[in-house]
Amino acid sequence: MRLVGDNVEIGVYPLSKALEIADELELDLVEISPNANPPVCKVIDYKKFVYEQKKREKALKSKATKVIIKEIRFGPNTDDHDYQFKKKHAEKFLKDGAKLKAYVFFKGRSIIYKDQGEILLLRLAQELEDYGKVEQMPKLEGKRMIMFIAPKKK
Repeated sequence: MRLVGDNVEIGVYPLSKALEIADELELDLVEISPNANPPVCKVIDYKKFVYEQKKREKALKSKATKVIIKEIRFGPNTDDHDYQFKKKHAEKFLKDGAKLKAYVFFKGRSIIYKDQGEILLLRLAQELEDYGKVEQMPKLEGKRMIMFIAPKKK
């Protein structure tokens, strides 16, 4: 097998000799690529290697951005004051960098007002265009009409 590692003379050794070298250095013999001809082994401290690998993965995970989705719910006949109040919250969410899911919920027979619901969502999209852009236009899914707005990049 081919032997690599720090403080080791790189070369091809029989298994017994490779194990002997690892024992002398008080390290572990780890097989890196078993499919190579001859197989490649490395002399390293295995526990330290695993620890550093976990540490690297944790650092990568912490740098990944998490997408936050905030929801705002309207009724088809939402009053103007309630609309303005919810619009202010929507502005704040978009300024903070969260995605916005605005939806109109139709209860019972209020489904006959789906055109009013769509007008409400389009009005919201138009008034929030300074803060974000529409990712998905209003779409009726069951008893909800849903629209997504993504924040604008700074």
